[in-house]
Amino acid sequence: MPETYGPQARAALMQLMLEDRAIEHKEMADRFKIKLPPKERGPLNDDELMATSKEGRRLVHEITDKGVEWCMNDLVGGEPPSPSGPLARAHAEMLRRVIGFLHRRGLLSEAVRSGDLESLIRAAYADLATAPEDWIRLARVRPRLNGAGKNEVDDVLLEMMKTGTVHLAPDSNTKMLTAEDRASAVRIGGEDLHLIAIEESS
Repeated sequence: MPETYGPQARAALMQLMLEDRAIEHKEMADRFKIKLPPKERGPLNDDELMATSKEGRRLVHEITDKGVEWCMNDLVGGEPPSPSGPLARAHAEMLRRVIGFLHRRGLLSEAVRSGDLESLIRAAYADLATAPEDWIRLARVRPRLNGAGKNEVDDVLLEMMKTGTVHLAPDSNTKMLTAEDRASAVRIGGEDLHLIAIEESS
């Protein structure tokens, strides 16, 4: 989880990233309703997430590359904002832009489903397994995944394997493999893996 800051500081970083330009201190308060007193902006400056400079009598804030990286991590793993306020508005605008970007590229449906695909795989396995860590054919799992594409499922399975609690293996009895088994296999290192076993969560 990224380093935490106050809601106003988080909102300022998000808004600076969205605007992709320097924002005057007064504009930040008047237009975006984000207040950045020294106690809020100081930690951002100290941690090099935001640069604050003086132009005449005006304070100007600009996000740094490190600040953009922090925002990306905060969007993924940060605490959700309160239902109202500048941080909620910044998150809503960010969501609107991301949805539009994905929609224009025909990726929105895939993005929405991808978050649930691991849950679908685990649920399908749980329905099919008759004992803990039972070996189940991928050919039986795939039809239960709401039409998710093979490559999409393969990518999620590979990520699940990295947890160390999900295992894929070949079926050594190749004479018993059906066409569905061969088509459903995940290929790793030149080897086709036809079976999946998932450890019980502790």
